[in-house]
Amino acid sequence: MTGSEESPSFRLAYVPGVTPAKWVKIWNERLPDVPLTLVQVPATEAPEVLRAGEADAGIVRLPVDRTFFSAIPLYTETSVVVVPKDHLITAADEVTLADLADEVLFHPLDDVFDWDAPPGEAAFERPVTTPDAIELVAANVGLLVVPQSLARLYHRRDLTYRPVVDAPQSSVALSWPEEATTDLVEDFIGIVRGRTVNSTRGRTAAKPAADDKGRRSERGGTRQTPAGKSQGRSSTRSSAKPGSRTGGGKPAKRGKPRRRS
Repeated sequence: MTGSEESPSFRLAYVPGVTPAKWVKIWNERLPDVPLTLVQVPATEAPEVLRAGEADAGIVRLPVDRTFFSAIPLYTETSVVVVPKDHLITAADEVTLADLADEVLFHPLDDVFDWDAPPGEAAFERPVTTPDAIELVAANVGLLVVPQSLARLYHRRDLTYRPVVDAPQSSVALSWPEEATTDLVEDFIGIVRGRTVNSTRGRTAAKPAADDKGRRSERGGTRQTPAGKSQGRSSTRSSAKPGSRTGGGKPAKRGKPRRRS
């Protein structure tokens, strides 16, 4: 390696609410010589971070621009409404959007749901971020619908949440620029898809196939006539004396001639 060459590394962007720890752990076990750097970015900025090459791949929220990005959906989250602990909604195990029709619902500028506006009464102004909206919920100004992971991320002791069964849902995906599908990106794809070390990207898949082929060949060899037996028969024929029988046994006895009457 020359002095101008850089050691390989992998940068993974991820948005709030996502926990990539389990995949990072597997990466470190499989590729200990390739450091993985986590880059936390707001959900709205993740596409630009990937476009600019500031990360090799990202765990982001759908949708993404599929004309530029590849994406592998990972899971879809439950949507919940965040409310003060003493709110009437807490009496129910789950609610519907109709149950929120008379409530003030915040629609922050970084909202991850694909809707024009949430149901219920609109707030006087839109909070800039989801954490800002959480603070307003704690002040008993209104409510907020978010993916469950964000409700957990911004948890407060004075707040709780309930599932909203018919609300839009947020899906999380592994995404990267399609034209920048590097070997390291393929390695991470294999990890999130649960591939084993030998099956990742199919790089080592050919070896087991070759081994299996060899085993099939060996098994096939045992089905063939053993060489020793074949040679033994040839040797028997070739060592027979001229004029002798080669039937392998004594000549059959002839019956006595029949007398003519």
